Amino acid sequence: MDANLKEHQQQAPVPAAAPVAAQKAVANYKGFVAGVFSGIAKLSVGHPFDTIKVRLQTTDSSRFSGPLQCVTQTIRNEGILGLYKGASPPLVGWMFMDSIMLGSLTVYRHLLRDNLFNPPWHPLHDPSRPLPSHGHGLAGILAGMTVSFIAAPVEHVKARLQIQYAARKEERMYKGPIDCLKKVYTHHGIRGVYHGLGATILFRSFFFFWWGTYDVFSRWMKDHTKMSTPAINFWAGGLSAQVFWLTSYPSDVVKQRIMTDNLGGGIGDGVRRFPRWRDAAAAIYREQGAKGYWRGFLPCFLRAFPANAMALLVFEGVMRSLP
Repeated sequence: MDANLKEHQQQAPVPAAAPVAAQKAVANYKGFVAGVFSGIAKLSVGHPFDTIKVRLQTTDSSRFSGPLQCVTQTIRNEGILGLYKGASPPLVGWMFMDSIMLGSLTVYRHLLRDNLFNPPWHPLHDPSRPLPSHGHGLAGILAGMTVSFIAAPVEHVKARLQIQYAARKEERMYKGPIDCLKKVYTHHGIRGVYHGLGATILFRSFFFFWWGTYDVFSRWMKDHTKMSTPAINFWAGGLSAQVFWLTSYPSDVVKQRIMTDNLGGGIGDGVRRFPRWRDAAAAIYREQGAKGYWRGFLPCFLRAFPANAMALLVFEGVMRSLP
C-alpha cells in the first residue's frame, strides 16, 4: 500500500512555473494581434472627424468659423476624399500603434498586478483579485509612453498632410506621406521626423484616465446591467474615450500646433515659431484666449465615442476569439 501511494505521488502532476509563463506569453501575444484589428476599425470610423479636428486646431476663425463650415468647404473644394487626407500613414501606423499600445497595455497590466498590486510572494496574495482601476490607469500611462515612439512620426506626417488645402496634388508641398517623410528626413534628419515627440508623450500620459475609467465603467455595467459582454465593451470603450478627451484635449491642441509648425531649412516652409512646448501653448492663448485650447473639440468629441467604442469592441472580440 505504501508502495502504491509512493508510486501515485511520483505520477501526480506537479504545478510548474513554465505553463503559467506560457499562458501569460499567449495572453500578451493576443493583445498585439487584436490591436491590429482595433487600429483598422478606429481609422475607418474616425479619420474624417480627425481631419476636421486638425484643421480647426491649426487655423483661426478667419478660415473656418466652425466644424460644419470646415466639413462643407472641404467636401466642396476637395471632394469626399478630402476628409481622408493623410489617411495612409495612420492606416498603417494605427495598425502598429494600436498593436503596440494594446499589446503593451496587456503586458503592463500583468506586470503591475503580479509585481506591485498583487505579488505572489505577499502574504495577502489572492490569485483571483483583479488589477484595481488606478492600476489600469498606470498601465495606460506606460503603454502611452511606449507607443509614443511610433505615434510621433506617424502623427507628424499625418498632420502635415491634413493641413494642405490645395485640391491639386502638384500645388501641394508634399505629394504624399512618403514624399513628406523623405523631405523632412533629408533636411532635418531623424530629429525632424520625431518633431513633437515630447508633446506626444505628454498627451499620451492622459491614457491614465482612459484605461482607468474603462475599467470603472466595465465593472459597473457588469454588476448593474444585464448587457452582453460585447455591449459592455462598446459602451465602456466609448464613454472612457470621451473622458480621456475631456482631460487631454488642450494638450492635443498644443501638440498639433508643434507638429504643423514650420521646420525651416531646406524644406522652405518658413521660419520655425515654436522651439518649445510652452511657446506653442502661449501662442494659442495669445491668439485666441483660453477657448483656443478647445478649438476643434466638437468633432473630436463626436469622433471619440464611435471610433473608440468600435475599436475596443473589435479588440475585446478578437481577444476572446483567438485560441
